[in-house]
Order: sequence, then structure tokens, then C-alpha cells
Amino acid sequence: MKPNDDAYNNRGYIPGGDDYPDRWAEEARQFREMEVAVGRARLNTAYGPHEREKFDLFHPAGQAEGLVVFIHGGYWRLFDRSYWSHFARGCTARGWAVAMPSYPLAPEVGSYASTRAARAAVVAASGMVPGPIALTGHSAGGHLVARMACADMALPSEVAARIRSIVPISPVSDLRPLIQTTMNADFRLTETIAEAESPALQAKALDVPVSVWVGAEERPAFVDQARWLAEAWGDALTIVPGRHHFDLIDALEDAESELVGAIVGGAPSP
Repeated sequence: MKPNDDAYNNRGYIPGGDDYPDRWAEEARQFREMEVAVGRARLNTAYGPHEREKFDLFHPAGQAEGLVVFIHGGYWRLFDRSYWSHFARGCTARGWAVAMPSYPLAPEVGSYASTRAARAAVVAASGMVPGPIALTGHSAGGHLVARMACADMALPSEVAARIRSIVPISPVSDLRPLIQTTMNADFRLTETIAEAESPALQAKALDVPVSVWVGAEERPAFVDQARWLAEAWGDALTIVPGRHHFDLIDALEDAESELVGAIVGGAPSP
């Protein structure tokens, strides 16, 4: 055991936590099949050479008002886009297309490779749907979408100008505490790498509203992580009562939820 293993153990503190991935995968499969059947899904679009550098794109019923890019979590070590498809439902119901990429994972690659893959996915998806862009992601994906606002990402100007909002959900914003976890055998984080990859330690380079969301019932470390990012960037923080790390994202299926509104309607002021 490492000093911070318990602090960053989400699944062990969620009733039925081990059941969530299988449930997500099945609900995502059903959603994909339905969207393919009605001609609103384009699957397996490559955005880079790695076998995991592909995204699925889900369209609304009519002309898309813009593009949402959702980047999944899993501590940069687990899952792929096939677990999350159904979480596009709320945004597509609001008239937005949703791109959901997979990306290379640890321990095969380090954190910077995952970040660069996320950037490539955003750029590639932006070329497939016109209009404004909203970026959102959960947990490790929240970290990755926050990184898109940092200067070293240097998004193409034509893409950066289209970004309307960034909504990190339960993000890891300071990677330094993860050095003292058993997971770091996969991450291979050093102090230097962790600092460079921590959005809470970087200036926000994009003039874009950011809305950070976290569940009140999450591990205290994740509430801290969300707060650190909001405070560092002077942006909005929403702590949702009664929600933990896994069920917070259920609101993505509800077109009328405040979370979906923050994504497609633009993030609120702090």
C-alpha cells in the first residue's frame, strides 16, 4: 500500500461499485445499436495511428447545433469509448453531435501521450461537425479536457476559437498526489511530469468559461481536486448533493439536467 491509495480509491467506497462498468457497457451497447439503426452514429473513425485512437460520433435528429467531445475516465488505465455511448443521449437530444474517443492507456504510454491523443481527437472531430465546440470529460477525462485549455496544447486557432465551454467532471487537476499511489507503477509519474501535466498548476490559456463539477459524496480527495482547479482558474465549481464518482454522470443522459445545460449552453460564471 502507498500513502494515497485509499484517498484515490473510488470504487471501494461506492455501494455496488464493481457492477457499474458492466452496466455501462450494456447500456452503451444498446444505445449504439439504436443509433446505428436510425442512421445517427458513425463509429470507429480513426484520428491517429494507434489502434485506440478512434472515436464514435453520435448525431442529433436534425442539423447539429455544435459538437460536444466527451473524454472518458478510468485513471488513464482502463476502459474505452464503448462503455460510455449512452452518455451522449442528453446532448444529442439538445441538438448537439457528440464525439467519444478512446485513447492510448498506461502503462503502455505515459500521461503526456494520453494528453496529446486527446488533443488530436478534439482537432479531428472538429473537422466533422461545424459550429461551436464544448469539451467535457469524467475523472481522468476531466483532467484531459482541462489540459486542452493549457498553453502547451496550442490548439489550432480555428479550433480554439470555436470552443464555447469546458466542463471537467470529477477531474484530477493536480497529479502530484498520485505519485504516492500504487497506480503510479503504471503512470510512472515524477514530480516534473506531474507538475507539467497538472492543469491546476498551469495558467488557463484559452479565454473560455470552465465549469467544474463534482459529487458531494465523492472521496474527499476528488472534491479537493475539483476545488483546486476552479480556484486556480477562477472558474465555477458545482458540488452536486447526494452524488458519488460513478452516478454523477447519470445526468448526461438527461437533456434537461443542469450538467447538460452547462455543457451545451455555456459554462456559468463563478
